[in-house]
Amino acid sequence: MRLEIRSADRIGISQEILAIFSQRSWDLRAIEVATCLTYVHIDQSNLSLAEVSAPLMAVEGVLSCNEIDFLPYQSRENHLQILLARIPDPIIDIDGQGIILTINRAARELLPASSDHIEGLPIDQFFGQPLDSPHKALLTDKPTSTNVTFAGQSYVADSNPVIVANKVSGAVIMLRTMNTLGRQISLMQTRQQQGIDSIIGNSSKIRGVISQSLRYAELDLPVLISGETGTGKELVARAIHHASDRSKAPFLAINCATLPEHLLESELFGYSSGAFTGAQKGGKPGLVEVASGGTLFLDEIAEMSVYLQAKLLRFIQDLGYRRVGSTVELTANVRIISASHENLLTMVEKQQFREDLFYRLNVLNIELPPLRERQEDIALLSQHFIASAAEQVNQSKPKLSAEALVGLGQYHWPGNIRQLQNVLFRLVALSTHPVIEQADLNNVLHQANVSRPRTSQSSQQIGDWANAQAQFEQDLLHQLYPLYPTTRKLAQRLGVSHNKIAMKLRQHGILIR
Repeated sequence: MRLEIRSADRIGISQEILAIFSQRSWDLRAIEVATCLTYVHIDQSNLSLAEVSAPLMAVEGVLSCNEIDFLPYQSRENHLQILLARIPDPIIDIDGQGIILTINRAARELLPASSDHIEGLPIDQFFGQPLDSPHKALLTDKPTSTNVTFAGQSYVADSNPVIVANKVSGAVIMLRTMNTLGRQISLMQTRQQQGIDSIIGNSSKIRGVISQSLRYAELDLPVLISGETGTGKELVARAIHHASDRSKAPFLAINCATLPEHLLESELFGYSSGAFTGAQKGGKPGLVEVASGGTLFLDEIAEMSVYLQAKLLRFIQDLGYRRVGSTVELTANVRIISASHENLLTMVEKQQFREDLFYRLNVLNIELPPLRERQEDIALLSQHFIASAAEQVNQSKPKLSAEALVGLGQYHWPGNIRQLQNVLFRLVALSTHPVIEQADLNNVLHQANVSRPRTSQSSQQIGDWANAQAQFEQDLLHQLYPLYPTTRKLAQRLGVSHNKIAMKLRQHGILIR
């Protein structure tokens, strides 16, 4: 029987109430006291409410005695358990020695049926490699994230310390699956869902691309997207993903040209604890693991080293891989969509790209047309980019004059849609009139160095031979690098080695993309 006893605010009244229970030898199981309220739990099944309340009401200042279902602390605990049960991620509360105090339903469902009562057990016995003493890594004075294996599954453990009197007395641990982590990274990479509707254009070529993308979304097979730089290869890859059955899972993208071989390998496949100097304790999952169930987009796949091509080939064949520095075999169910502005078949013929990998990646393929081959879409694209730019800079949307629109259509756009978007953003940002004229367009194209002429120098400005040569190299790289935006492509354009171009770009302070 649980009772709520209301009383006046009088010193000593609580002792008088408890004395009644003591005098009658009632089995008092719990008590909770607040101002003007005393809650008790007695285990006397043979007593009625009237028999208990009669002596209590005789105490001076007692106003009422009513039976209740739960004591306040029990109600709070029930509400807390309901709240924890509704959280889909596993949550574990441990004390300062790593002993489990409580877990939520999601955590309990991960354990075998025989583990009904794990409260009071050390958390270390449920964690596997790579941590030797998990609770020591989790009991820190600051929030931390650690890669762990719990009940045989891989998670990222987010640990928040419980600090009492400036001392760590425990921690609340939330386990996030790789799939959950992948969705969060996917949302960070793009804040908006980019489906088929985000492919803008009415030209026959772009309608063909949309039709292919919808068909490929139904087929859970690798896709190779080819096309010049700036034609929207990642946009099409995202559209295929969002139209597929994997749309609820992560879409993760990585540019293979931006990272050295060893960093790209660890980004793709992860690494184990102590794999190399500076490696994160507990290791780190790779993108193939985080994107499990979803799609991994490999941009500029032609830039991948031969070593990584072999490792990627094995993964595509059987979905198996190993983290860097680990001997443990892992698997991940990931769809691969790759892209390149290079002609991979030509690279295969020159033995610059693995033939077996090419055919694995090229099961389905899409060729994106350059902007100059779909000029009828420029008006639609321009309206979209102008509206987006106006919203970003928080100003009214300007209009394009007929002459400016003709000028946009006549330009050859070597940077394709990305270059068009950049030029229109600058036009909107610099615009002080409601209409963008041809003169404004010409001015922005000139300022953007779209067709950068080499500046001539007078004989007085020219220094020695070395300085003149260095100036020529710098002008040449500034002129061509925007049009051939990878070191490999620029090296092919100029007929020199890839390493020489990379060295010259660094020498002249040009950021390598």
